[in-house]
Amino acid sequence: MKNDTQNVELEFTHKYDDAHAINYFIKHNEGFWRGLSNRRDHQVARKALRIAGKTESVLDIPCGTGRFWGLLAENTDRRIHAVDYSQDMIDIGMKCRDSKIVDRIQALQGSAFELPVEAGFVDTVFCIRLIHHIGSSEDRVKLLKELARISSSTLIISLWVDGNFKSWKRKRLEAKRSQRSYQNRFIIPAATFEKEAEQAGFDVKTHIDFLPLFSMWRTYVLEKK
Repeated sequence: MKNDTQNVELEFTHKYDDAHAINYFIKHNEGFWRGLSNRRDHQVARKALRIAGKTESVLDIPCGTGRFWGLLAENTDRRIHAVDYSQDMIDIGMKCRDSKIVDRIQALQGSAFELPVEAGFVDTVFCIRLIHHIGSSEDRVKLLKELARISSSTLIISLWVDGNFKSWKRKRLEAKRSQRSYQNRFIIPAATFEKEAEQAGFDVKTHIDFLPLFSMWRTYVLEKK
């Protein structure tokens, strides 16, 4: 099926070469606090998958080096597809993750804005740590519409939201910084994101905060209308 979604290229995507991919693979379990954060990320994701319900097939995008493949593979009957803009990230994941898990991964390189798959390709799209890189509401809606196209049921997606200590602290820090020509991480007001999700064809089923009232990270479970 032809996809008419106009592709959007994000500036930061070109940094994910082989060396960066290796560092990315290592970093999430490097040190006590990163390891603790990674365990909480998995706890939140596992809960989101339970809430999503039917997840017999999942698309992990951006999959990076496969940080969540072990979690997605906990359901032994689940079909797991993975997409990343960086082929180097995919290659490191396929090389370094457990072979029993890698054997179940169908991976391909592509843009989240224009995926070479048919409508309703999977039950659930699993999109962790991408949309907070997108500052334009128009571009976020484009992304959400494309993810709605390929999901037959639900979308699990994480982002930075306002209304917590970390977002307040970051906004104060950014106000003190000199103006920069390039920014690749954005706090998205929760109400704004929920309107964008509705515009793209989703209802909010629930959300899970990484640490309520403290952390900016929030994971939404969205259901197609």
